[in-house]
Amino acid sequence: MQLAAIVVSLVLTAVGAALLARAALQIYRHMKLGQPVPAGTRTDNPQQRTVTLAKEFLLHTRMNRWGIVGIAHWFVAIGFLTLAVTLVAAYGQLFEAEFSLPVLGHWLPFEMFIEFIALMTVLGIGTLMVIRLANLPNRAGRKSRFAGSTAWQGYFVEYVILVIGLAILTLRGLEGALAQAGYGAAHFVTYPLVLAFDGLSTGTLQNLVYLVAMIKISVSMIWAITVGLNTDMGVAWHRFLAFPNIWFKRDANGGTALGELQPMTSAGKPIDFETVFDDDSGEDTQFGVSQVEHFSWKGLLDFSTCTECGRCQSQCPAWNTGKPLSPKLLIMSLRDHAHAKAPYLLAGGGKNAEGEEKATAEQLADVPAAALAEAERPLIGTAEENGVIDPDVLWSCTACGACVEQCPVDIEHIDHIVDMRRYQVMIESAFPSEAGTMLKNLERKGNPWGMAKKKRLEWTKEVDFEVPVVGKDVEDLTEVEYLYWVGCAGALEDRAKKTTKAFAELLHIAGVNFAIMGGEESCTGDSARRLGNEFLFQQLGEQNVTTLNMAFGEDADEGVTVEKAKKKIVATCPHCFNTLANEYPQLGGHYEVIHHTQLLQHLIDEGKLVPVTPVEGLITYHDPCYLGRHNNVYTPPREIIGRVPGLRNEEMHRHKERGFCCGAGGARMWMEERIGKRINNERVDEALSLNPDIVSTACPFCLVMLTDSVNGKKNDGEAREDVQVVDVAQLLLDSVRTPSEGTGGDAAPAAPSPEPEPAS
Repeated sequence: MQLAAIVVSLVLTAVGAALLARAALQIYRHMKLGQPVPAGTRTDNPQQRTVTLAKEFLLHTRMNRWGIVGIAHWFVAIGFLTLAVTLVAAYGQLFEAEFSLPVLGHWLPFEMFIEFIALMTVLGIGTLMVIRLANLPNRAGRKSRFAGSTAWQGYFVEYVILVIGLAILTLRGLEGALAQAGYGAAHFVTYPLVLAFDGLSTGTLQNLVYLVAMIKISVSMIWAITVGLNTDMGVAWHRFLAFPNIWFKRDANGGTALGELQPMTSAGKPIDFETVFDDDSGEDTQFGVSQVEHFSWKGLLDFSTCTECGRCQSQCPAWNTGKPLSPKLLIMSLRDHAHAKAPYLLAGGGKNAEGEEKATAEQLADVPAAALAEAERPLIGTAEENGVIDPDVLWSCTACGACVEQCPVDIEHIDHIVDMRRYQVMIESAFPSEAGTMLKNLERKGNPWGMAKKKRLEWTKEVDFEVPVVGKDVEDLTEVEYLYWVGCAGALEDRAKKTTKAFAELLHIAGVNFAIMGGEESCTGDSARRLGNEFLFQQLGEQNVTTLNMAFGEDADEGVTVEKAKKKIVATCPHCFNTLANEYPQLGGHYEVIHHTQLLQHLIDEGKLVPVTPVEGLITYHDPCYLGRHNNVYTPPREIIGRVPGLRNEEMHRHKERGFCCGAGGARMWMEERIGKRINNERVDEALSLNPDIVSTACPFCLVMLTDSVNGKKNDGEAREDVQVVDVAQLLLDSVRTPSEGTGGDAAPAAPSPEPEPAS
């Protein structure tokens, strides 16, 4: 028995180690096929990155949001690392049944630790297996987060872990019986096994040790062989690749890849559209991603790290409303394509800008036919075109960030989707036709609706107080505390204008010294950028940055600069808020930007706004994606609602980090929704299930989408006629007014009592 155990174990070990090493080298070579990243963006602050990695792994900060799943996975992950030392012990036991590790072997704390972790690993993997079986696609259908995952790989990994955990416990029991250990702390878990084996002869116990040690090693090496032969087996490789993927994440401090989009790059350098065509280098510039090798090495690492857990899929608004986009399946498709195409690329294959093959026939002679066929597939194309990613998948994304927020290994889905969109928009001009109208309006009129600039100030005529305008009522913004950035929707869309007027009146009541731009500003470019038109975003953004810096008293020619703390902007639109705060620094615009709910909460806390009039009814609040997930602003809107007398707040099932998109983000506001259920209808159905009197939000895009859906349901008799959709600013204004001054966000404002001191 002993000889057979030694031979089998060592042969499998040799094969497993060789294949695993070869696979690791292959993956490394695959990653090197990707494009470089801008210098320092992935390696800055290495000490903090290491701390972030340790925190995310040891505390399981991303996984523990899922309750029992996170706890079970923590024990499995810790067990995978710490129980590796028991594998070393198993090799020793092949040669000597009574073998124990030097120093550690009979150290009581170590023995107790192994007993506990082995037990919890078995219980943990058992829990995960039950959860998987309870949520199989054939039971839960599309709602299953495992729909589309490679089923055999998940089962294989789970049963390997279960067998190894049981083998460790069995060996511990045999060790106790061989040592004739009585009841003691060293076997506080396996003592029943020690009793069960007690009484067997020494020879029998030794043979059982050889057998179980062989099983433990063999199963471990079969796992290594399987993983080594399948470099695209993310459910196994994420055990290794998650560590570098987290270390190289965008934010060294641990934040998710949300908020700002990354600048478009070519050969690792951001593209400046003012200079890219000034010389011949522009001919070699890569605009967006049209081939899998155009992704950065971090993108390729992302694809290989995906563990197919489906948390992104379960939260995706597109997938949940019957659309073809699943962030998980998209990443899996890119991974499989990248790995299948790699032999062709490693041989020197690839296409130049004219679509001509760069490699010679001799270079490609030994490339497998499957890799050559994979190389011919278009990255974006329909099933008939044998495309890797279907256009409907690409254009279904709302860029809400749910996938990035939920991913336990920090995959940056949105950046990759937008990179593919950039090529489609800027080079192929292949995008939903109705979005073209929005782009033309932005180019010609500076706003998505194509309205004249003078229309931006018309709302100021509908309020009973003076709204200071830069360049007209104030010379520049040094004379006021805040610039109120009204935004395109807030100035031009009728429903959003109600929020604008309500917020301006609240600022007036509170005595806040503010001003608005004079109509010369343009759209911030949020929709253009997320659609993929990076050139138009830069054009609009640079115009706005120049206008804003001048308004704040900066003069580039004179070398006059104003510190960020003195450049305060408040915005009612989360998309404007996100762009001004997070993306304009890429264009030289550095401002202190807050959302209007943050300022209103501050004014309430200071007593400059006092909600006194009850607003009766049940209210539910919808989290705007670009306020919540992208910028972590969850509390202020709820604080405001909580301070309004009479309101009873009830959260929807999906809220805060797991909030559900309204369907307008990612430039979807300007595209028709032809596949599946409308996302805004899905969200409104969830809201109406609470039978609320008021559905509230804090974003003009959300306000439009939710109002459209509620009105449609009213017309169909599916919603009460008295259900309102309002911004939190309108609610607050209704409560700040006295009863004699009327209610409703559109009611005529009254002159405030003596003005309080300006807010700080």
